Amino acid sequence: MLPTTSKGRTSSNVRPNSVLPQYLRKIIKWQQMDIEYTFWQMLHLCTSPKVVYQHTKYHKQTKNQWARDDPAFIVICTLLLVVATLAYCAAYDHSAGHAFFVVISVLLFHFILTGATLATCYWFLTNNYLREEAPSSHAVEQRVEWLYAFDVHCNSFFPMFVLLYVIHYFLSPVLVAHGFIPVLLSNLLFMVAASYYHYLNFLGYDVLPFLEKTTFFLYPIGIVIVLSPIFILIGFNPSRHFMNIYFSRVL
Repeated sequence: MLPTTSKGRTSSNVRPNSVLPQYLRKIIKWQQMDIEYTFWQMLHLCTSPKVVYQHTKYHKQTKNQWARDDPAFIVICTLLLVVATLAYCAAYDHSAGHAFFVVISVLLFHFILTGATLATCYWFLTNNYLREEAPSSHAVEQRVEWLYAFDVHCNSFFPMFVLLYVIHYFLSPVLVAHGFIPVLLSNLLFMVAASYYHYLNFLGYDVLPFLEKTTFFLYPIGIVIVLSPIFILIGFNPSRHFMNIYFSRVL
């Protein structure tokens, strides 16, 4: 029995370390990505996100891991973000060098670094404070995978991308103007986007059967709803504020 137990422990320790390199290698191999399923997920994240996480359960049953083993979602999300940022640069920037800086900074800070930071925080929080105690000492210990935490961020980010990068782009001439109506519309748009982001975070972790008190991920929605009327009353325009960060010479 001792050699068998030792071998099992070794394989369980090695497996998580081998997942990430395999995942990264698939990024440069388009033929291995399921593009059609990825677009299906993106559509349903905006319309019926619970269906997406129902399929996450099926993935766990077939692949024995909660995280995606297909990087297509991240690759497509990155490409869409680059295209949207270039559209903003074409409309509000006049320097190719500055446009390149804007694309790189938005891609790195708005999506990758912010997502990795949030995923790490939620990964640590769920594994250390939200896991249910195993009913038996013989039960297999379950933990949130870091890649799954990053998947949850990516899922939550996409509808926010649609609202704050795509719809916002077409409404930006109105949203960045002066006056009460732009302030009101801008705050409402950001409130809906931020609230939906945190709601999808909640769905992503609530689907894990070994976590408890996942309603914690809904608390930021209350903060957003409280802050939005305050921002409207003081005349703070989030659209104008964030656009000024990159295109201050135009605005």
